[in-house]
Amino acid sequence: MTSQILLSKPPFAGRSFRVDYDGLSAHNRYAEDGQSIRYAIVSGPYAGASGESRCEWREIAEGVYAISWQEADGATVVHVDDFINGRSMAFFTASDLTFHRMQGPLTALAGAAA
Repeated sequence: MTSQILLSKPPFAGRSFRVDYDGLSAHNRYAEDGQSIRYAIVSGPYAGASGESRCEWREIAEGVYAISWQEADGATVVHVDDFINGRSMAFFTASDLTFHRMQGPLTALAGAAA
């Protein structure tokens, strides 16, 4: 499903962020056009997993975005990221079909690659 909103760039396009959830941390780098994400799990049970996926996003409140993608192994991820207040909620179904609900801080990374 494609939307007109994807024609504009979100404020997180071209930037990298770290999310720290209870038991899992990841680096997420968004493409300059805001239409793909490079992710790297840096700690937790999925540490070492990384990849690139197309993503879709919608602004649901000022500075708050729902961002979703599907990874190559079939895992699905939905974030609700508040870029103004630095908070992230994630809903993640792993390829083994385990479901995770996570929340924690969202921190901009200066010049860091995912």
